[in-house]
Amino acid sequence: MRRSHSVRRITRHQHKPSQLMLVSMIDIFTVLVTFLLMTAVFSRTVILELKLPPANAEFQEPPPGLQLEVTVRRDTLQVGDRNSGPLAAFPNKDDGYDFDGLSTYLQQVKSKFPDKTDATILLEPDTPYDIVVQTMDRIRVLEVNAGLNVVQYELFPDISIGDAPVLAAGAAAAAPAPVPTTKP
Repeated sequence: MRRSHSVRRITRHQHKPSQLMLVSMIDIFTVLVTFLLMTAVFSRTVILELKLPPANAEFQEPPPGLQLEVTVRRDTLQVGDRNSGPLAAFPNKDDGYDFDGLSTYLQQVKSKFPDKTDATILLEPDTPYDIVVQTMDRIRVLEVNAGLNVVQYELFPDISIGDAPVLAAGAAAAAPAPVPTTKP
């Protein structure tokens, strides 16, 4: 039997391999990449410089004066002087660490030592990262509400980090009592 001309033409077109239209695909990808770049949100990352001790540091006699240390323990925040020992302790409240008490006390310390800019944070090995960041923020700056604005004052911006000394079994009872705070 003889096929019609239109049937032969359809079968002939079906045997040809199909071709990709690359020009239109490149146009679509160009528009898509442009749209994604314009709508992308670039987050701002804040980097703090920490002063870590070198691996082979030798002991150097510290100059006279305050060597501020804030020790973060599981149940308390403790402020002390490296030379004279603990100065104040802030036990945990029901909702966590007493960062407000720490800020108030550090404000008093800053008023007595206005030229002091460095502090050391001593951490227990299992301290959560969020607690480390909150402690660093409270030591670095003091935030005060001034009407509708929040004003930041610099406290101790040069922060070093170290390991907290291990406490003996009965050493927790020897910690100083919390310091009463007064509003400036």
